Amino acid sequence: MKVKSVLISQPKPADLEKSAYADLINKHSIKMDFKKFFSVTGLSSSEFRQHRINLADYNGVVFTSRNAIDHYFRLAKDLRFDVPDTMKYFCTSDQIAYYLQKYIQFRKRKIFYGDQSYTSLVPLMKKHKEIKLLLPCNNAPNKILYSTLKENNINFKEAVFYKNTFADLSNIKLEEYDMLVFFSPHGIHSMMHNFPEYKQGDQLIAVYGNSTMEAADEYKLNAQVTAPTETAPSMTMAIDEFIADVKKKK
Repeated sequence: MKVKSVLISQPKPADLEKSAYADLINKHSIKMDFKKFFSVTGLSSSEFRQHRINLADYNGVVFTSRNAIDHYFRLAKDLRFDVPDTMKYFCTSDQIAYYLQKYIQFRKRKIFYGDQSYTSLVPLMKKHKEIKLLLPCNNAPNKILYSTLKENNINFKEAVFYKNTFADLSNIKLEEYDMLVFFSPHGIHSMMHNFPEYKQGDQLIAVYGNSTMEAADEYKLNAQVTAPTETAPSMTMAIDEFIADVKKKK
């Protein structure tokens, strides 16, 4: 099971030579290509107003991605909503939580995060009975997250802040790659949209995060490489571990 060619479903880093991907390429002599499998477009303030959602009605926000954070604060600015210092933020992971520093001062008393799983957020939310949460999302509802919050009687309202659009992947030959790497469920959805007859066969699949794994399971894809883990917090580290293990077994 050799890994000589890898397709990353993200844009090529601005400075590839200084990225962790370069180390991986050089260490294992890998051919690595990059292609964004979907694009993200934010709603305009006029489009958002059509949903009749008042940002001031909510004293808490749930974030599941950096995109959600970017578009929440973008629209808040466009709508001239001054996000109060008392706002509480609930994030699905520490990485997403720390990304908030781009917009606010990081204070533990108002920023809470789980362990990548949606259920880990529930106990944190239940400690704040007065909370009324807004869930910024895209145009592809996360049914598992929504059902988890509803089953636990969490007071929340989902709102579309941005849209995901599948990229045209017709110029890609998936069969040329030993491994396909995904960082979000939308990447997997885009692949299956572009290649509805796709069969994994011996091709390796790498996924980052629980929601991406759930999307892989939805299409009955077998993910041999997963991240983050205790020993591999990043995808490049997870791929490195996998290739090293394969070489040991030879």
